[in-house]
Amino acid sequence: MTWRDEFQPRSGRSGFAFGGLALIGALALVAVGLLMGLYNEQAYRAQKTREVAVQAQILAASVTAALAFDDRKVALEYVEALGANPEVEAAGVYDTQGQLVAGHARPGAAPAPATAAKGPALRDNRYIVVTAPVRQGEAVMGSVYLRTVVEALPRRLARYAGVAVLLVMAALLVSVLGVGQMLLKRANARLEERAQALGDANNALQIHIQERERAEEALRQGQKMEAIGKLTGGLAHDFNNLLMVASGGLDILEKTEDPVKRQRFAGAVRQALDRGAELTGKLLAFSRRSPLKPEVVDLSKRIPDLSILLERSLREDITVELRLADDLWPVEVDSTQLEVTLLNIAVNARDAMPKGGSLTIVGSNQPDLAEGELVGDFVRLSIIDDGVGMAAEHVARAFEPFFTTKDVGRGTGLGLSQVYGFTRASGGDVQIESAPELGTVISLLLPRSAKSAPAKTPVTVQPTASSNQGRVLLVEDDDNVALIVLEMLQALAYQPTRVESGAAALRILNQRSDFDIVFSDMVMPGGMGGMDLARVVSQKYPRLPVVLTTGFSEAATTAAKAGFRVLPKPYAIEALASELGAARQGA
Repeated sequence: MTWRDEFQPRSGRSGFAFGGLALIGALALVAVGLLMGLYNEQAYRAQKTREVAVQAQILAASVTAALAFDDRKVALEYVEALGANPEVEAAGVYDTQGQLVAGHARPGAAPAPATAAKGPALRDNRYIVVTAPVRQGEAVMGSVYLRTVVEALPRRLARYAGVAVLLVMAALLVSVLGVGQMLLKRANARLEERAQALGDANNALQIHIQERERAEEALRQGQKMEAIGKLTGGLAHDFNNLLMVASGGLDILEKTEDPVKRQRFAGAVRQALDRGAELTGKLLAFSRRSPLKPEVVDLSKRIPDLSILLERSLREDITVELRLADDLWPVEVDSTQLEVTLLNIAVNARDAMPKGGSLTIVGSNQPDLAEGELVGDFVRLSIIDDGVGMAAEHVARAFEPFFTTKDVGRGTGLGLSQVYGFTRASGGDVQIESAPELGTVISLLLPRSAKSAPAKTPVTVQPTASSNQGRVLLVEDDDNVALIVLEMLQALAYQPTRVESGAAALRILNQRSDFDIVFSDMVMPGGMGGMDLARVVSQKYPRLPVVLTTGFSEAATTAAKAGFRVLPKPYAIEALASELGAARQGA
């Protein structure tokens, strides 16, 4: 056997062995590469999910104030700002009921769902969907929704193109395989270093977010305490003055027999009580808890009638001009609160024109309005004065309760607060445009009503003691209140019978059938309130009218929504006579 014969088999075996080892090594590297690729892909997706979660938490922290004040416009601005990120496909903000408050979607992409979604989750390997709660302290104000693309397929293939080339070369040459393996290890090391750096940056971002949330919470708490301090101080000041008038007037009434003085101080006490009721009404209107009684109003007819009242409230050197469109749409609002709103604005305009001027009311239709959360047909009422105007910092605070630029004793700072509460509770909005020495324009945006204004004459009953008005079952647990109401009913020529609870009222109704009407308080001890009593009476005695009364605004609103007549406390004897008479006549 020659050396050539011996060498060739060795060379073949060694080449085969080398090739086999190279193949095995290449396959091993392919397997390791696939595993590494899968790991890197999962790590990338996990990291991407964490980044999206951080963005969702930042969005949730940003819209907390917008949800707390139900400001859809600000919430929409925060959501639309995410459109600058090309990876964000859709985003949404939801309230505590899971309803969409503000949403944004990239053109051609599916919008955010109408109700709050669950997350985080990866959908079709293309999107990452993350939701995060919006918190204010311990309270959950709502949630946010964020959907981003994971990464396009060409970009993923491009990321692994280098690794694929190394794997192909490793299958050809062991040496290249070794170099490729070394390069892969270096690449993995750099990737791990970057992942570690990104993780550290994420941890630092989490710490920064937590610190920012704590700072924002402290700021919100400080603002809340400042607002409560202003509200408490303003209420204490006004009510102490009213109590002083009432207390001092009663003391004088007890110590004097002079009929002139008694009449004068009785009038002062009545005025103080009316002022207290007015102040409470304005506070309820600002908090949007005042029970409204909406009706369809034809503004083109109502405002000209109201202009007479406005002229009496203004000075002789101020003229009132009306510019109302001939086809002005009807609106569905509480007509009394509308009149109070226009009077509040007119009084502010009067004080802003110490040297006289003009007050112009412009009414126009606003079809297909789209301003923030206002979408649809609206009627715009603009009240324009040529007074001294307001600075920008005063305009920004004009709707705050007890904020006023007037001298002490000339205003409570609740006029424009009532305007704001009324328009928001009516489904509309109010806008202010003003500048120093350029006058002020206050615009009310009220939603159009699809109904027509009815032509009906309100039923009124004047107090009288000349005829028998009927028998009244009075249900009132407070002895002092019952004493006053019994006297009022007797002064109106009713024959009242008083019981202290709903159960007692049902017992006497089972025994007697001669009552003409039931007049009941809503909040009473014993487990049966006025609403429960009204429901039972309506079922068992459908021909017996029921009128409810309460000083709790939420209870009054609930009863009004249930279809029962409600007379809010405090009330005058005229209002009591009107409400009882209207209930008996079925108005």
